Amino acid sequence: MKKAAIFPGQGSQIPGMGKELYDNNAKARELFEQANEILGFRITDIMFGEDEEALQATAVTQPAVFLHSAVAALCNNVHPDMTAGHSLGEFSALAAAEVLSLEDALHLVSVRAGAMQKCCEKVPGAMAAIIGADQSLIEDTCEKVEGIVVAANYNCDTQVVISGEDAAVDAVIEALGQAGVRKMVKLKVGGAFHSPLMEPARAELAQAIDRIHFHDPICPVYQNVDGLSHTSPTTIKEKLLLQLTSPVHWTSTIRNMVSDGATTFTVIGPGKVLQGLNKKIIPEIETLTLS
Repeated sequence: MKKAAIFPGQGSQIPGMGKELYDNNAKARELFEQANEILGFRITDIMFGEDEEALQATAVTQPAVFLHSAVAALCNNVHPDMTAGHSLGEFSALAAAEVLSLEDALHLVSVRAGAMQKCCEKVPGAMAAIIGADQSLIEDTCEKVEGIVVAANYNCDTQVVISGEDAAVDAVIEALGQAGVRKMVKLKVGGAFHSPLMEPARAELAQAIDRIHFHDPICPVYQNVDGLSHTSPTTIKEKLLLQLTSPVHWTSTIRNMVSDGATTFTVIGPGKVLQGLNKKIIPEIETLTLS
């Protein structure tokens, strides 16, 4: 029996997240306050408040979701046999696997979030969830429309998220609608994540990653870029950087973890996105929550 810990990404944020942990756990309070000092602003005031719009900004959302997940894992002494995170959640997974310290991971998340925010402001982008469509049809349609748009998240067999220039995303939605696809939802995100539009952010993140020491993990880390397990710090660095402009292969990640012996999954962090995806990918495997 192997225990898998998985961590959510951007889009899982909810007002008030982490407040109960802060109020009831002295270690959590210390870690949250330490994070406020590292970031240079009181992110906990935004996390624990009710201003949903303030929590939506990429530069706030990413460190907030990371903090909630990483602090929950540390305060509950989570020691997984394998771990993975969806997009941003990969940083939480690396902290849980002790590849990165909380401080170093938070620094990288802050750099990543700020760089991505700049990309979003420079070139307006969008993302949309396509539900119930054939994956090859989605990919082919992305290639045919004018502009930059790609398949960005392979979340489960029935859900692919596309990402790219706003007009190109709309063009794909229109073309798929004409092809008979009925359920397509534009996401409330700041830009075109996991697409070529994030290339400038990748260059900035690369400089930050080069300054951070990555340790040997205590367990295999399954990474988004290929859905496979990795234990080499050098490889983990390379794939963490590639992730910014590459698709998230979440479906194959979860299936590979099961193939490698995972019998229980625990979602650590806010929201219920990953619980829902796990039910679609591996309905027969138990998925617990820890937030």
